[in-house]
Amino acid sequence: MTVRSRRDSVVFKHSFCIEGIDRPFPPGTYEVVTDEEEIQGLSFLAFRRIATSFRATDSRRARLTTESFDIDPDDLKEALRIDAVVELGDGLSG
Repeated sequence: MTVRSRRDSVVFKHSFCIEGIDRPFPPGTYEVVTDEEEIQGLSFLAFRRIATSFRATDSRRARLTTESFDIDPDDLKEALRIDAVVELGDGLSG
């Protein structure tokens, strides 16, 4: 069985939370890794998602640390949607 990983970056402009993770994160760029496995028995190459992880790197400590959290991709999409709505709201005041 073939498994592949796809790495993407997401950018948050505001502090944010992701469902299932018990703390907020500061604005910044974060890595998202999606693992997919090949679907066997088809006449064409196809993959299905088996896991999505969110990686947070903290460079404020003496040593660089990275934490990885298994997440639901829909929860990430919701956090990004909220971040975009907050961004739109910033321009409306005043």
